[in-house]
Amino acid sequence: MQKQKYQWNTMTLGVCYYPEHWPKAMWRDDLRRMKAAGISTVRIAEFAWAVFEPKENEFSFDFFDEFLALCAEEGIKVIFGTPTATPPAWLTEKYPEVLNALRDGTLLRHGARRHYNYNSPVYRRLSARIVTRLAQHYGRHPAIVGWQLDNEFNCETDEFYSDADHTAFREYAKQKYGTIDALNEAWGTVFWSETYTDWRQIHCPRPVLNGGHNPHLLLDYTRFISESCLSFAKMQADILRAYIKPGDFITTNGLFGNLDNHRLLNEVLDVYTYDSYPDFAFGLDRDPRTSNDLNDRKWSRHLIETRSICPHFGIMEQQSGGGGWINRMEMPAPRPGQLALWAMQSVAQGADYLSFFRWRTCAFGTEMYWHGILDYDNRDNRKLAEVKEFGKLLRTLDPVCGAEHVAAFALLKDYDNEWDARLDALHRRIARHSEAEIFAASELTHTPYDVVYIDDGTEADEIRKYPVVFYPHPVIMNEKRAAMLRCYVEGGGTLVVGCRAGLKDMRGQAYMLPQPGVLQELTGTDVRDFTFVSPGEDADPEASVWNDVLTPLEGTAVLDRYKGSYYAGEASLTEKKTGQGRTIHLGSAFSRNTVRKLFRYTGIVDLFADVVAAPEGVELVMRRKNGRTFIFALNFQTTAQQIALKKPATLLYTGEPAEGTYELPPFGTAVFEIK
Repeated sequence: MQKQKYQWNTMTLGVCYYPEHWPKAMWRDDLRRMKAAGISTVRIAEFAWAVFEPKENEFSFDFFDEFLALCAEEGIKVIFGTPTATPPAWLTEKYPEVLNALRDGTLLRHGARRHYNYNSPVYRRLSARIVTRLAQHYGRHPAIVGWQLDNEFNCETDEFYSDADHTAFREYAKQKYGTIDALNEAWGTVFWSETYTDWRQIHCPRPVLNGGHNPHLLLDYTRFISESCLSFAKMQADILRAYIKPGDFITTNGLFGNLDNHRLLNEVLDVYTYDSYPDFAFGLDRDPRTSNDLNDRKWSRHLIETRSICPHFGIMEQQSGGGGWINRMEMPAPRPGQLALWAMQSVAQGADYLSFFRWRTCAFGTEMYWHGILDYDNRDNRKLAEVKEFGKLLRTLDPVCGAEHVAAFALLKDYDNEWDARLDALHRRIARHSEAEIFAASELTHTPYDVVYIDDGTEADEIRKYPVVFYPHPVIMNEKRAAMLRCYVEGGGTLVVGCRAGLKDMRGQAYMLPQPGVLQELTGTDVRDFTFVSPGEDADPEASVWNDVLTPLEGTAVLDRYKGSYYAGEASLTEKKTGQGRTIHLGSAFSRNTVRKLFRYTGIVDLFADVVAAPEGVELVMRRKNGRTFIFALNFQTTAQQIALKKPATLLYTGEPAEGTYELPPFGTAVFEIK
């Protein structure tokens, strides 16, 4: 279970600000203009190590002392960042061992960001020192309300190959397996004569021909990266807690790979914040007109994922402008209305704090084309006007702050399968397709879901509130998790699994059992044949990507059969009843049409049917708090859309009653309280 320790009690608007980028003469005017726009909080300092420690062990606080004093005077609250994402030049030049490296050993040199590694003893010592000095100096500052660790852990790269990482990975493997023989067995090193005879032979992945590295080593290496990041983050959080004021929170921002973000919240943070940039959907490297993934609307997938980590999260960076870096990520400007639409999308999915990135576009550096609210000329513009209007709307939503999301079903996930799907191309192809299609079916039928991560300690009661759970492709599965799922089903739940389920053990090795392995008793199926769907034959259009040919065992009913290929007529969808519940086994990846049918079959389609009717182009989200029900309606279309309110409601933006037909303008939003 997740352990969120801090929660906002009112909807709060913020912005990212970099006083070191601007003349001091602009500061007060900036803060006053922020207040006029409804902004009450700024995030600062996450890249300012060279300001605080311009030379080794020589610290200077005057610059930020002056800025924080001004914030206190103007009534602006501050989230203060630890600056470890950007070590200064004196540090990386004197101590090159702190640098991360490419797989071939080439060091990533000074000049960008996130070029350090988590395991360098020198970097950990110097990071601890700067965090300690900042905490000692600013920990009791009245303007500060929270602290951000680093910036976007595992962003830019989530792979680490420095000498320190090789050493630390070797120790990680030694602690996990105890003996070299146990490691060889777990990694299957007898294959291709990879057998190790000494711990000194153990390294992080190194260059190999065609990238065909040992998959079991890679899986453990991914787990090692997560452990390394968690350790580095915990070191900083432990230092801060010794100095900061009671009530000030510790967070970090982003949502990136090779990291157990749920443990990061439980073991390190008080609250989690995400960085939301829906404009990536319209990047110049893609044509959104031909996209089948719902474009910017699909950002709700990331927000749902964030909510699985922290039910009432914050947004540390919410997109306010287009553009990108000087070398990549080209995006158009948000069209009028999109800035507020994307911000309300975050609020709908659970964000009680929202901070725009950034106040003003920087006039220099790598991100000089990553546009903020204001442009280089510093004049008022349509983006600022839209932020002001959004700020007014946000202030009307305090009754929704802390409200729980209402879901029709749960999507089960776990980090072992998440990481395996990054390493295993077949698993990745199937998993990505299915998750995108389940999301699309959920959105288009207004059947919302929660993401729930499980592990060996998860109890069936933790998912019991969901009548249906989809666990699309648990390729890695063990008996503990299978037993938990059985308990859920016996208690009346409906479990839906897809192809390749139960193929591997926790090492990533295939079970020498009939598929779906340890899940077979639950599914009541036997997989004797399987194949990629061949593009060169007349296959079943809904039996996507990969087909397991299902043989139903005794007591298992066939719900559907394949309509193409050499196995036409064989079972493609089955149902096995166990106790008071059932397991539905789909032999393929999930298509949105198949998911729609499963929604209808399991009785969970359209959670809002008796409250509101909306076209597919409108996203609907329901949240509840203290017996009150709220509906968010978000129009992602360039044309007006009409929704039908089936019960009396109040439009929270204005307090006016609403009933019957309500029109959402292009990119428009509305939040109703249902009576």
